[in-house]
Amino acid sequence: MSAGAFKDRTAIVGIGQTRFAKSLPETELQLACIAIRAALEDAGINPEEVDALGCFTQETTPEFEIARNLGFGELHFFSQVAHGGGAICGAVGQVCSAIALGIAKVGVVWRSRKRGDPSKRQWAGVQPRIDDHWKWSRPHGLSRPADEVAMLMRRYMHEFGATRENLASIALTQRAYANANPDALMREKALDLDTYLNARMIAEPLCLFDNCLESDGAVALVITSAEYARDLKQKPVLVHAFSQGMNREHQLMTDYHGPDPFHSSSAATARNLWRQSDLSPPDIDVAQIYDAFSPLVLFSLENYGFCGRGEAAAFIASGAIGYGGELPVNTSGGSLSEVYLHGVNLVTEAVRQLRGTAANQVPGAASCLVSSCDSTPNGALVLRN
Repeated sequence: MSAGAFKDRTAIVGIGQTRFAKSLPETELQLACIAIRAALEDAGINPEEVDALGCFTQETTPEFEIARNLGFGELHFFSQVAHGGGAICGAVGQVCSAIALGIAKVGVVWRSRKRGDPSKRQWAGVQPRIDDHWKWSRPHGLSRPADEVAMLMRRYMHEFGATRENLASIALTQRAYANANPDALMREKALDLDTYLNARMIAEPLCLFDNCLESDGAVALVITSAEYARDLKQKPVLVHAFSQGMNREHQLMTDYHGPDPFHSSSAATARNLWRQSDLSPPDIDVAQIYDAFSPLVLFSLENYGFCGRGEAAAFIASGAIGYGGELPVNTSGGSLSEVYLHGVNLVTEAVRQLRGTAANQVPGAASCLVSSCDSTPNGALVLRN
């Protein structure tokens, strides 16, 4: 399928979510069903019409459990995408591809998580022997994703003169967005620079507020053809361009060995994404950038071409990503201050922005970039109304 055959052929027509909390009583299956049902009701689509599913390899609920519990009909397409925070745009893009090709008519993509349950935290366990790719980094003390991203951030500070105050700009901006978002976990918790600078360190230079939230909840999306979307009750949000990307000789989360450690899988994704798109970075009105850790916003802004190498810190310090700025970023509060669901909430916020219904609505927003994790094999979407 050529890029032209994909472009604007599909649309996100429904979004749904559960409430968000540090701990919820429902199972991951129950949370998924609540979010998916809400998304179908939002779209005005009967569950029997759903014939495509997309999710994460880390999803604990099999597709057949979802289909059976929600009363779906025959399925014609189902896929899973790996790499956690790198997966959501790939899950959406693959379902869109199936619909654009005529394999399926209506797709659902979801993510359900219970991080309040310690047994669900894959980084909490200790292995007696490491025999996979982590053997190159875990013995040296890089035992968590926060440690791995902290290494990159320290290198970035050394090369480009960035400071903790630059990281604070990201955390404080997203907290301000969350304070105006009634669904955000941090909606009632203000954050100022002194509090940020005096917070406990998690992996130097990353403090508590540079790390995503531990949270429970689920989010779901409904996708169909642009043609069918015209007859539905919500304003369709067109999927204009899609790409996945993996850097040459990639090393998961610790891709430090190349000539430029900041030339990540996002660079591969970005080149292919903009090649397909009628839009370029200056045309994007708002962006939802994966932010499990605040430095990922810096790295992604550069890899997607919104500023040059080493310029993202100054770009953010100028107020560019805040409300009324040149490129508002993570306008719901993102993973740092709204909820951490592997970035699926970034897609729902993109849809709200392009529908004109967001809590922190960017006036006249007509295009949005959504990206997934900079440090893993990943993906991105260009959405427009």
